[in-house]
Amino acid sequence: MQALKFHPILKEKVWGGKKLKTVLNKFSDSDKIGESWELSGLPGNVSVVSEGEFKGQTINHLISKYKEILVGQRVLEKYGENFPLLIKFIDAADDLSVQVHPNDETAQKLYGENGKNELWYIMDNDRDSELILGLNKPLSKEEFRHSINKNTLTENLNSLKVKRGDIFFIPAGRIHAIKKGVLLAEIQQPSDITYRIFDWNRKGLDGKYRDLHVEEACMVADLKTEKSYLTKYPEKFNAFVQCVSNRYFTVNLLKFNREIIKDYTETDSFIVFLCTKGSFQLMYSGNEIKVSFGETILLPAVIKKIKLIPDKESELLEVYV
Repeated sequence: MQALKFHPILKEKVWGGKKLKTVLNKFSDSDKIGESWELSGLPGNVSVVSEGEFKGQTINHLISKYKEILVGQRVLEKYGENFPLLIKFIDAADDLSVQVHPNDETAQKLYGENGKNELWYIMDNDRDSELILGLNKPLSKEEFRHSINKNTLTENLNSLKVKRGDIFFIPAGRIHAIKKGVLLAEIQQPSDITYRIFDWNRKGLDGKYRDLHVEEACMVADLKTEKSYLTKYPEKFNAFVQCVSNRYFTVNLLKFNREIIKDYTETDSFIVFLCTKGSFQLMYSGNEIKVSFGETILLPAVIKKIKLIPDKESELLEVYV
C-alpha cells in the first residue's frame, strides 16, 4: 500500500475564520471556515483519498478491503472496520461555545457511539489568546445548573493563556472552550457528540440561537478543579518526544532539522503524520512524497521502515493507537 493523503472536509462555523485558508492553505470560498476534518470515518463525513493509486476511494472502503494491512492486526481486532480516530484543524476567529463531552460508557448507553476524549496542539495564536479548561472552583451539580440557568457560568470558568507548542489533553467530562485567535490541531476519538453549555448569547449562521444541553452536561461534567491543565513534555530536537499516550491514542512530537530514520516493526498500528511547521519528504520502499505545512498523511501499518527529510527546521505530530 501507499501512504495516503485525503481531501479535507471543511466545516463552516459561526465562529470560524480565514486561517485555515490563509495559514494552512485549505481551499474554500467561505471566510467562516472553523474546522478542517483531515481524517474521518464518521458517517456523512468520510475522508476520500486525494491522490495516487487509491484516489477517490474512502478510508472506510480501504479498511474493509485491506484490513490489518492498513490499520494493523491489533487495531482491527479492537475496532473492527471503524477508523478509530478523528483528526482536525480548528480556527477560532471567535470564541467557541463552552461545552463538554460524554465518556464511552454514557455515549454507548445513550447513542450506541463512542465518547470523546481529545487532545489539542496549539499551532498559532493571537496575542493574549486563551482557552477555557475546567472550573476555577469546585461546584455541586445544583450550583452548576443554577449558574447556567442564571447566565453566570462564565464567573466559574477557568481561563488560561496559550502559546504555540502548548498541548492539552481534554478527557471526557472536562468543561472546555477554544477562544478567539487560536489555531490548533485536534486528535480525538471518532465522535461528534457535544453538549453545549453556554454560547456567549449569540446566534448561529441561521440567525437562531443554538440549543443548549443543560441536563446532559450536568450528567457528565467533571465539576472538580485541577492544579494544572497543561501537558508538559521535554524539549528535544531530532527525536520523537512522547506527549500523551492512553488507550485511545498516542501522540508524539518531532522537531527536526536533519534526516530521521524510523522503524515501526514493533508498532502494530497505522501512523498519521500532521505537519505543524515547515515541510518534509516521506520516503519508504522506493517511494517519496512531500508533506507540507497543514497537511496530514496516513502511513498504512504494513509500511515499517521510513525516512523523514525536513525542509530546514520542520515539525510534525505522530499519531497512532
